[in-house]
Amino acid sequence: MNMRESRVLTKWRAGQTASCFKINLADARSVEIAALAGFDCVWVDQEHIGQDWSILASSVWATKAHNTDLMVRVPRGAYSDYVKPLELDATGLLVPHVMSLAEARKIVEMTRFHPLGKRPIDGGNADGAYTALDFSDYLRQANERRFVMLQIEDKEPLAELEAIAALDGYDALFFGPGDFSQSIGAPGEWNHPELIAARKRVAAVAARFGKFAATVGGPGNLDELRAMGYQFVSLGADVVGLKNYCQELAGAFHKSTQSTSSTSYLES
Repeated sequence: MNMRESRVLTKWRAGQTASCFKINLADARSVEIAALAGFDCVWVDQEHIGQDWSILASSVWATKAHNTDLMVRVPRGAYSDYVKPLELDATGLLVPHVMSLAEARKIVEMTRFHPLGKRPIDGGNADGAYTALDFSDYLRQANERRFVMLQIEDKEPLAELEAIAALDGYDALFFGPGDFSQSIGAPGEWNHPELIAARKRVAAVAARFGKFAATVGGPGNLDELRAMGYQFVSLGADVVGLKNYCQELAGAFHKSTQSTSSTSYLES
């Protein structure tokens, strides 16, 4: 018996780019819709959303049913906040606001088994096939078939970026433009020279030290991001799609009713 393969890691190791879609709604049906659409990875959020663990477990099942990865952005907290998504059999972790080499080392220690780290061992959960997976295979495969991303979204870690990238035990650096724009005092200025330089630097440094580069984007800048070296792009979010669809329908309705009212007034 083997732990299931990660679709993202398989693509990365083949030199390909992985797609992702973010879920804000605390409902596994949204996760399944994204998986059915064909994304390589679905991103659920525990930093800002705080989903119940039962919902998170259902989200894991929804992605596993369609051979899609589930990435959980964890809150900054105790080691159990990092370990539980993995034990539910999430395929990857995204750790926000990594500020230093010391923090990066601690994250590896908490999320990887020996010899890379000191992640607490259980093996009786979904990721270890409820003890059906051989103990030694479980430790080895958990290190090999589950990914960990460190999110660079502040200016402070740039001072140690090369040292962070050289650290063993994690897979990717994830550049977060939103919070980074705030950290440089230019919130929402996506074309700010400092932000553009940091985005390019994260991708270049990741490649130099054998890590993958991840970020957020959209159809309009996907080619540009791939040219920079990004091999994982999260392309959108459920709330954006739902909001846009609702606004489109409501706008069409209001336009129709206003046109009808004007016509009725003129005819009277």
